[in-house]
Amino acid sequence: QVRLVESGGGLVQPGGSLRLSCAASGIIFSIDTMGWSRLAPGKQRELVATITKSGNTNYVDSVKGRFTISRDNAKNTVYLQMNSLKPEDTAVYYCNVREVSYGLVKYDKEWWGQGTQVTVSS
Repeated sequence: QVRLVESGGGLVQPGGSLRLSCAASGIIFSIDTMGWSRLAPGKQRELVATITKSGNTNYVDSVKGRFTISRDNAKNTVYLQMNSLKPEDTAVYYCNVREVSYGLVKYDKEWWGQGTQVTVSS
């Protein structure tokens, strides 16, 4: 069973920084895309950032220049460095990984973490 364990959330003042981590265990095949989404009260879930196995990244416009997604393929871990945090970044942040196999066994499944709360407030 695949398990994603997130850490690094918390309370931070506006302008501050946090680094989220998400470690995946139980992976049998290969991890393709990894990403972070967030869910704020009264809003729809928003895809914040993604990173492919080769390191290509994408960000939602509202976090460009402030957030950086990275990954350690050897550790099956994805990170989200969040700088210059704003109150509107307050949300539960979820990581997700896409486990795939393109060989004789075809497999494609997305796994989600349990979420970590990020609160930006003075």
